[in-house]
Amino acid sequence: MTADQVLTVRGDAELIARAGHLFTGAKHEFVCAARDLNTWSLPSARQSISSKMLAASEVGFAVNKLLSPVALTDEAARLHLRQVMSKGARVRISSTQLPYETIIIDRRVMILAGRDAPVQREFTVTTSPTLVGGVYALFQAAWATATDLAAYFHGDVPHLDADSLTVLRALGAGHTDETAARQLGLSLRTYRRRVAELMAKLEADSRFQAGLRVGELRLNE
Repeated sequence: MTADQVLTVRGDAELIARAGHLFTGAKHEFVCAARDLNTWSLPSARQSISSKMLAASEVGFAVNKLLSPVALTDEAARLHLRQVMSKGARVRISSTQLPYETIIIDRRVMILAGRDAPVQREFTVTTSPTLVGGVYALFQAAWATATDLAAYFHGDVPHLDADSLTVLRALGAGHTDETAARQLGLSLRTYRRRVAELMAKLEADSRFQAGLRVGELRLNE
């Protein structure tokens, strides 16, 4: 790609075929901001990209991953993050909403993943210094206010008040709305409103995902 070029591709295979070489040239830094870890539809695609990258353990090469809380609802995802951290990558959890995935390599190339589609996800690749620099600055701002993964799991629950924690425990217990509302001394309407607010805070797509946060944050201890 030439400077300022913007390339749009569809699907993992086309992205690797037309832009995979850009990963090979990474020398200093790989940053990623993502809502979750489901950007790649094919497991082999993630492996192909990873094989082209320097390891985070390589001297002078930094890997920083910024994720939404919803990315932690899956045990396989949590295991993957622990593995990349053991190799030297840094992982932080953001309290703000993140895009589907943004990757920036050496501040020279950027890959933006579009919304998941029934056929193939769309990716936009650019080497425009203005675009890359602008998004990188936004990443740095979000990174500075995010919480390290270890602290997120073992520290206090971020940005959740007492009412939210009570509702989260009820979700984790698997109670029906009627039962949970009765036990909490709330009207059914108020309970459901608080559930919706809690799911928005955790960026959870379902009550099941929100309920999983009970075990992750050790709220039963």
